[in-house]
Amino acid sequence: MMTPYKLIRKPPWGVGLAMLAFTTPALAAPPGDLAFGAYDPPGQFSSDGEVAIEHLFLPWEDVFLGSLYDADTYAKERNRELLVTIEPWTWTRDIRNTPEFLINGIRTGLYDSNMSAICAVLDELDSDITVRWAQEMEDESGQFIWSDWEPTIYVDAFQRMINVCRAVAPDVQVMWSPLGHEGLEDYYPGDDYVDVVGLSVFGLQAWEREQLGDEQEFLDIFTPRYERVKGFGKPVMVAELGYVGDADYVSRWENSVRQDYPQFPQLTSVVYFNQQEVHPWPDGYGLPNWIVTERVLGQ
Repeated sequence: MMTPYKLIRKPPWGVGLAMLAFTTPALAAPPGDLAFGAYDPPGQFSSDGEVAIEHLFLPWEDVFLGSLYDADTYAKERNRELLVTIEPWTWTRDIRNTPEFLINGIRTGLYDSNMSAICAVLDELDSDITVRWAQEMEDESGQFIWSDWEPTIYVDAFQRMINVCRAVAPDVQVMWSPLGHEGLEDYYPGDDYVDVVGLSVFGLQAWEREQLGDEQEFLDIFTPRYERVKGFGKPVMVAELGYVGDADYVSRWENSVRQDYPQFPQLTSVVYFNQQEVHPWPDGYGLPNWIVTERVLGQ
């Protein structure tokens, strides 16, 4: 069995790559009929035949692109597609650019070569590939330097980067992936630039109880987000999914996230984010640990 060579999202040690051994038992996907995927640095879903999508994150600066070939082999051995999230920055925090520098760099073509280099490698891979660029662009939390821009600026940047990518990788699918908040439609780059829409859905029981006054179910969070994107007429994925709480809370989520709901005809798949959060949750709730073996609290 191959050890997964993962592109790790913003790791604390400041590099983009790590060779991770299987140190935990293989886990099963949640019950249901929807296609299931995972961003899975620990390799906990490595032998689960129900996992159809392998999610990778990589920055477009300071990244070893040769690792994508290993990821392709890993996915092919398991009959999985690749969802590749490209984040337009470096994961080395103390040398990250400002939003203004990034905007100007994209506008002037400074970053064309970064996007082109990644997509040229993706074009050489055998797996079916979906590219997800600069996700959650309407988020106002300050997590990403590409979020909360003026919508027209983001749309121009998205269109430019997808044009650059398609010039060298014409067969990739393109995901536009808002968080799901009100106003997301202002950031839509147009039907010609979107093959699939991705959304993010995270449930944190303690935060919901104390800040909202009641626990949220998967449908409570997902439904309004789906309603905001269904009018685009594109397939919809939950590109990032996680939930943390007590055993009953996690069980309710676990048994609802892969169901084939008739009210969501465009929903095709859900992709679990099997990693601890790297950006603090609002209101002082720290870094929730979405890893499946850690997410049940009070055990």
